[in-house]
Amino acid sequence: MKINFTHHQSAHCENGVISNLMKYNGFNVSEPMAFGIGSGLLFCYIPLLMVNHAPAITYRAMPGFIFKKFAKRVGIKIKREKFKNPQQAKARLDENLKNNNPVGLQVGVYNLVYFPDEYRFHFNAHNLIVYGKENDTYLISDPVMETVTTLTDKQLEKVRFAKGAFAPKGHMYYPIDFPKELQLEKAIIKGIKQTCRDMLAPIPIVGVKGIRKVAKLIRKWPKKKGNKVANHYLGQVVRMQEEIGTGGGGFRYIFAAFLQESSKILNNPRLSELSNEMTNIGDLWRDFALDASRIYKNRSAKEDAYNNVASQLETIADKEEIFFKKLKKAIK
Repeated sequence: MKINFTHHQSAHCENGVISNLMKYNGFNVSEPMAFGIGSGLLFCYIPLLMVNHAPAITYRAMPGFIFKKFAKRVGIKIKREKFKNPQQAKARLDENLKNNNPVGLQVGVYNLVYFPDEYRFHFNAHNLIVYGKENDTYLISDPVMETVTTLTDKQLEKVRFAKGAFAPKGHMYYPIDFPKELQLEKAIIKGIKQTCRDMLAPIPIVGVKGIRKVAKLIRKWPKKKGNKVANHYLGQVVRMQEEIGTGGGGFRYIFAAFLQESSKILNNPRLSELSNEMTNIGDLWRDFALDASRIYKNRSAKEDAYNNVASQLETIADKEEIFFKKLKKAIK
């Protein structure tokens, strides 16, 4: 029971699942296009949600939202299912595979045996595609992996029913209805407008204001929390940025690619110019991550190191505020 499915590696799991499922169904949608139309770019500091004993920070929309928004904006319908019973979840998955229908799954990362040990931690919002089954082994297309892989039925059940924050509960999803042609122009504009609204939101923990909030906290952590906790918290900022999905810098590069592609579709050269600007902002995020990692690994030789990386974040926030205001004007 193997579907004739072509695996394409991507930078981020949910974008890759969208792109791969769309390509399987005859629509050539790139990862950046899926991400941009789905308004995937976000920043949010979530102090009440602790992940690995540190406040959560997300650089993307909530799990599942990218596909949901993308589908609505381009005119496709998605079926989503969650389960209390693992046997029922397995039966529904097998039924889809028998009908030559590859499906997306939300899973936990910690028990994904094909992941390197350093990437296996308690994070339950990873996405992959199951495209077949041979005996008791499922054929897996994980978009962030270079090649296809496999999981036994027990291994797959374990990650589908992982416990903790964002517990997937066997979550599976797949497109069920398509228009004759995707309405990309309107979808692109809607995607950009929402991203601008989110990043310029007048809420202290969201968008550019959220970035500034984290910068202020970083300055306070050494005295308020002590070096050990401060280092752990700063490590969390970088881990959420660079290791969970593609985070701060990587998402900026994907968004820049989306703007580049959109400039041609909309015949709007201004988007191409802004694409280059966003790429430069992505470089600043990567510089921040590198300097921050030196601190929490006790390798920083800079004086007042925490204030230094906080200042870097404040510079990024200033540049992103200017950028998104310009982008908002560019699509009016």
